[in-house]
Amino acid sequence: MEIIIKDIEHIREAAREFIENIGEARVFAFYGKMGAGKTTFVKAICEELGVDDVITSPTFAIVNEYTAAEGDSIFHFDFYRIKRLEEVYDMGYEDYFYSGALCFIEWPELIEDILPDDAVRVSIAEQEDNTRKVSF
Repeated sequence: MEIIIKDIEHIREAAREFIENIGEARVFAFYGKMGAGKTTFVKAICEELGVDDVITSPTFAIVNEYTAAEGDSIFHFDFYRIKRLEEVYDMGYEDYFYSGALCFIEWPELIEDILPDDAVRVSIAEQEDNTRKVSF
């Protein structure tokens, strides 16, 4: 599936469309270059799910936990700063990935070997006309 984000003013529409199409999947691995809009899109998805918390990139914390409107946990990961896979083992990644909660992962390239088999790979790419194409 592909979703085009026309501009920042339309990102919430794209987030709603994404949510409508996620089905039963729980773990989403977001791929894209630096500045492609991964964090911004995850933030829009969380807002559409009713998260009232301040949604920021977990670059330094590695994982942020948010609570959706219905009380469900959402985990947002940023593995950009991971140097060794052992760091992810030490944080207990399995408790998150297999919890049944939504997990949004930025920079999954660094943890490919431990991504769940059913993780949905989401690509965000900037197009020549400055739109973003989300493919999954």
